Amino acid sequence: MAFKKITSVDIAYFQSVDGIKAVQTDAEALENCSSDETEDLHYLPEVVIQPLTVAAISAVMAYCNEQNIPVTPRGAGTGLSGGALPVYGGVVLDMKGFNKLIHLDTRNLQVTVEPGMITQELQDLVKAAGLFYPPDPASKGSCFIGGNVAENSGGPRAVKYGVVKDYVLNLEIVLPDGEVMWTGANVLKNATGYNLTQLIVGSEGTLGIITKIVLRLIPAVQHDVLMLVPFRKAVAACEAVNAIFMAGYTPSAMEFMERDALEWSMRYTQATGISLPDDIEAHLLIEVDGNNMDVLYKEMEAIAAIVQRFDIDDILFADTHEQKQMLWTLRRKVGEAVKSNSIYKEEDTVVPRAELPQLLSIIKQLGREYGFQSVCYGHAGDGNLHVNIVKGSMSDEDWNNKLTDGIRKLFAEVVRLGGTISGEHGIGLVQKSYMDIAFNNRQLQIMRSIKQLFDLKGILNPGKIFAD
Repeated sequence: MAFKKITSVDIAYFQSVDGIKAVQTDAEALENCSSDETEDLHYLPEVVIQPLTVAAISAVMAYCNEQNIPVTPRGAGTGLSGGALPVYGGVVLDMKGFNKLIHLDTRNLQVTVEPGMITQELQDLVKAAGLFYPPDPASKGSCFIGGNVAENSGGPRAVKYGVVKDYVLNLEIVLPDGEVMWTGANVLKNATGYNLTQLIVGSEGTLGIITKIVLRLIPAVQHDVLMLVPFRKAVAACEAVNAIFMAGYTPSAMEFMERDALEWSMRYTQATGISLPDDIEAHLLIEVDGNNMDVLYKEMEAIAAIVQRFDIDDILFADTHEQKQMLWTLRRKVGEAVKSNSIYKEEDTVVPRAELPQLLSIIKQLGREYGFQSVCYGHAGDGNLHVNIVKGSMSDEDWNNKLTDGIRKLFAEVVRLGGTISGEHGIGLVQKSYMDIAFNNRQLQIMRSIKQLFDLKGILNPGKIFAD
């Protein structure tokens, strides 16, 4: 793509726009917005703009559209697919100034929030009012709600409560040409025309800049019960997942962790108090929640009886709040722990839940074939398995070339099993060359046409989702 390079005239214009906190061109600011949590990739923008008003965003977008300057929206920078990387330079639109809760409507169980609010802060604010916003990605303590909407994030509790798309009612967006619009209505049912709201959810910042988000909430639950189940065979842990659902139980979370995932996370967080015998290959972290403790105990006892049909070691029941927090910290820190051990690539595979055992076996077979080590963990209740491919002792040649063939074969197997190549991390930059595995030419043509309809000049977050 051929975009205009930013000049001093452009910088002067940005500095003249009311409602902009900062226009930054210094090396530190550019470097801070050159990467996210995706591998070790870096792309420097030419300028970082921090807007504080919708009008300012509108003015910047209209100008950049006219001048053919690429714009990359940025939230907290916690993404894992390169969605916030300014691969063509240009403007990074830093949205951290849009961090307010605008209105909490307790009568209608809704909240209107700006995209720069940290997800956990939003959860804590609505919890104080007796309400619950369930989506909880691993980075909820730092990621922004706007980024969650852009990626259609999930998290551990998606198995019972759903993902971000199930809570978004309406969005205010700024289009690439600067026009401001709402996508829908603040209602639970809407059969009025095409669903533009759900089109924007998961669009990875390629169709519009999200400036306000209306979310539905549910009443808060009062209690939860948590247990950690060690399995001597990792495939058996995957098989147990479907057995629990087939018995009629829907946990609020069901997380899979291979041995290396838990062991590395324990070392990374310096956690103690968990036994990890040599013959244990994987764990399931299982939670149930609700408002009646007697019911929850009976439900967890029944689930424990189901997993005991498999070859397991002693189940650890989390008896205290501190123990629950420790177990959840171990699960949420796995990604950071893997990254601290080695250069790695993370693939976000998802298959129908019953196909998890076969998927895990395929991953290990491909590892033997292509010479890579994999550390697997994820939201087993959703069939969503994060595959961390660790470079370890692989040569640079194999890592940069041979591994690509292995990943393509993995994704082809995922699709064959009825799954797809990303469950919650998005396509962004690093997965776009694999989109032909999940979609045929006609499907991709329709998606490209939608992008062009919203963004005729292709200035908004270019270089993402579609292969060049």
